[in-house]
Amino acid sequence: MINQWIFNSLTPEQKTDQAALSEALGVGRILSQLLVQRGINTFDEAKKFFRPDLNDLHDPFLIKDMDKAVDRLNNALSQKEKILIYGDYDVDGTTAVALVYTFLSHYTNTLDFYIPDRYNEGYGISYKAIDYARDNGFSLIIALDCGIKAVDKVAYAQTLGIDFIICDHHTPDNRLPAATAVLDSKRDDCTYPYKHLSGCGVGFKLMQAFAQDNGIDFAQLKPLLDLVAVSIASDIVPITGENRVLAYYGLKQLNEKPCAGLQGIIDVCKLSNKELTISDIVFKIGPRINASGRMHSGYEVVELLVSRDPEFVREKSSAINDYNDERRDIDKRTTDEAKSQIDSQIDLNNRHSIVIYNAEWSKGIVGIVASRLCEEYYKPTVVLTKANGFVSGSARSVPGFDLYSAIDSCRDLLENFGGHTYAAGLTLTEENLDAFVQRFEQFVAENIQTEQLTPQIEIDAEITFSELTPKFFRILKQFSPFGPGNMKPVFCTRRVFDYEGNSRPVGRGQEHLKLELVDASCENVMNGIAFRMSDFNEPLKALNPLDICYTIEENNFNGNTTMQLMIRDIKLSEEK
Repeated sequence: MINQWIFNSLTPEQKTDQAALSEALGVGRILSQLLVQRGINTFDEAKKFFRPDLNDLHDPFLIKDMDKAVDRLNNALSQKEKILIYGDYDVDGTTAVALVYTFLSHYTNTLDFYIPDRYNEGYGISYKAIDYARDNGFSLIIALDCGIKAVDKVAYAQTLGIDFIICDHHTPDNRLPAATAVLDSKRDDCTYPYKHLSGCGVGFKLMQAFAQDNGIDFAQLKPLLDLVAVSIASDIVPITGENRVLAYYGLKQLNEKPCAGLQGIIDVCKLSNKELTISDIVFKIGPRINASGRMHSGYEVVELLVSRDPEFVREKSSAINDYNDERRDIDKRTTDEAKSQIDSQIDLNNRHSIVIYNAEWSKGIVGIVASRLCEEYYKPTVVLTKANGFVSGSARSVPGFDLYSAIDSCRDLLENFGGHTYAAGLTLTEENLDAFVQRFEQFVAENIQTEQLTPQIEIDAEITFSELTPKFFRILKQFSPFGPGNMKPVFCTRRVFDYEGNSRPVGRGQEHLKLELVDASCENVMNGIAFRMSDFNEPLKALNPLDICYTIEENNFNGNTTMQLMIRDIKLSEEK
């Protein structure tokens, strides 16, 4: 599929801000352009961006119902009530439970945690968990990363004398559960300044408010920021504003002194001797945490994350790594089956969406498969299987299209649904499946823009190799942590050439290109890697000029640190 290159240009007003920033900061045009593109227009804003400060975290009591939540928690602790910390089985939910459980365990011994079984209980708060709380004498449940739609279940808990504090970040319905407190900045009546916290982030804000109300030094919370960073990266929430501060210091904690459980996962990932980044969490740490909930039990992850026993940590980390290997095998097989079904049953030329169903697929894998299919076919995608008598699964979207609204338009056909703009889960009866497929496709067809069905690469700036100086790269690295809202900058360089025939295909099947490139601006030779682009080896050897777009990575080899271009796309240069 051919990518469309979209160049991000500045408005006249932004160009004025760019010039002022360049002068105030003493940086070149490209760096100031990158800042303005990220909404950073003044020296003070740039200072906050480059120097995140924990003092800039918002007052947690600005979250609607926070005062009620802290009062109820204080009362439970003073009365020695049994408190159950409840969370979803994914990375965000399990890190949130580990964080709240770890912090509160310093102040009470009447505490336990509960993670629902993905297959028997499903997403969110379950009746089984409420019955467990009743049978074991829990009078308060703190629900993390779920609960915003649990109207009936919270009402059921009330009949049993069990209160709820809900800490969620998903989009609420018009009717909220009648919990003691509902903490969710996406509530229409919540004026909290930042709307994009992770579920673990909301749990952290509850603990921050509890500490603030009880005179507990904030320093007691800082060691828990590694869990917040893992949740932010894995749940793909924007790394802007308050999340940038939390992610920055969370990465610092993760690199300097992570909790024993995270260190165990870092060890099995073979990441112990490198500086960890958001990408390491997204592609290595997060998938292993998720694998436990997908293949076995999310409860095991929390056991790992709260443990201080070195032997237990080693054994549990190894087991979770094995789950991830098993998950990858099932993931590949399911993806291949899904692609075969698409090729044989769906006319992609006349469809704007993909909805596929196989009752035999693992419920724990369908979200990953939906992501892969969405990336390959570039259409909003829903992958469904059967669990507990219902059809259920996951949906993923292309950039710019609101998947949640598309699913919401079919709510009368659904038993349950929830999620975000780009990722959601849903459950329905099998008799409603055909109607859902038709209605979902109709909504997508009527609302998606043609350009949203074509893969696009947004390019921040055109640049020459002469501008890729050590100083430029040193400052560019300070733009991290990278993620949604502050993606790693993508650059374009025109008319580059192979350097002395040194570029060559690499990889087991010779499908990748290892590049040594030059342009006309200077004599700098830039090294790069282009995955699955060996088709361009022939024009390279023929000395045809190429246009490339890329991100810049740090390459460490034999003690030497150099810039390496990670090629996103290549095109033949147009004649000039």
